[in-house]
Formats: sequence, C-alpha cells, structure tokens
Amino acid sequence: MHQVSVVGLDLAKSVFQVHGVNAQGEVVLRRRLTRGQLLKLFENLPSCLIGMEACASAHHWARELAALGHEVKLMPAQYVKPYVKGGKNDAADAEAICEAVTRPTMRFVAVKSPDQQATMMLHRVRKILTRQRTQISNALRAHMAEFGIAAAVGRGSSAARQLSAAAALRFRSARVPQTRTQLRLLPQRKLQLRPHPSIAHQALLSRRHIRQQATLAPPEQR
Repeated sequence: MHQVSVVGLDLAKSVFQVHGVNAQGEVVLRRRLTRGQLLKLFENLPSCLIGMEACASAHHWARELAALGHEVKLMPAQYVKPYVKGGKNDAADAEAICEAVTRPTMRFVAVKSPDQQATMMLHRVRKILTRQRTQISNALRAHMAEFGIAAAVGRGSSAARQLSAAAALRFRSARVPQTRTQLRLLPQRKLQLRPHPSIAHQALLSRRHIRQQATLAPPEQR
C-alpha cells in the first residue's frame, strides 16, 4: 500500500469502496471498508491524491482526509459517469473516480467549510418550513372550498383564521365530530411551522455576505 499515489473513494452511508493505483497506473489497492475502518486505512497511507464524487457527506470526508495530509478533490457525479466501465456497482464507481480525478480537463468542486455548510442548511430548513406552511394553507382552502367556504387570498395567518372560524360554524352540527377537531389542527400546525425570526434574519445576512464576497472576488473567480 506504500506505492499508492491515486485513490478513488466511493462514498456511502455504511460501506465504502476504495480503489488505488500507483504512479504507473497499476492497481495496488481494492478494498471495501466500514465507516469505522475508513480513516484508519488512510492514516497508514502516505500522502496521495484522493478523488470523490461531490455527493452527500463528501465535504465532511474531504475535510477529514485533508487533515491527514492527503490532497482531496471533489467532482460532480455527472462528470465521473462516462468513466464507469461495465455494470454500475461500488467497485466500478471507485475505479471510475480514480481515473476521472487524474484527467487534466476535469472540473472540481471546492471543499466547503463547516460554516459554509451550516449556512446552506439554514436556507434549506427555512425553505422546508415555508413549503410546508404553503401546503397546509392550500389543503385548508381545498377542504373548505368543498363546502362553499372561501377566504381572501393572503400569506398571513388571518385567512387561515377566517377559514377556521367559518368551518367551526359550518360544522357545528356535523355528523362527524372529528371534522371540527381536525380542521382546527391545520391553522395551529401552520403557526408552529412559521420560521423563527432568527432563522430568517440569519438567512438574510448570509445572502448579503455571499453577494459581498462575490463582489470582492477577482473577476476570474466569479
């Protein structure tokens, strides 16, 4: 293993596939590793070039392997796909990654820091909460429309309260008592899903920071 110069690492949740070649392109390492064995293997390897697809958890492993002294490069999965030989499996993917990372025309993805990933997660969480609130509003309007109840269009919670109040009157003598209870839950759930002001504020600040960094960056890096 001391002759390994380039390694292709196929990432997964639990089992990882490693494919390594020496400076002459000869295969000197093929191994399936569990999550606990991965770092132990690279701790015993000399510094080498490691290629990975830019997929889930790739940035985390890139930082961990770089801390061990290795050069880590991430590549978009669609650029690695043409190098896959035969049927698609973990071993073939790792071999394709090992070959693709040495191509002079390959395009790489910059490794993100924990702060950058935290900022991205902040935006995703806010987007999920906003989408779920919209789904609840649309569901409430659709249910009420079936009984001739409508409310003014709006993004605030006033429309939801109007629908809920109208529903309470309409279903006061409903044959299914659970109907009123369930309809009350939708506006309550919508209020619970409202993004915390700190999330919206931090998301706004992060967008401003990204724009400022893009403005200050040299033209060739924009």
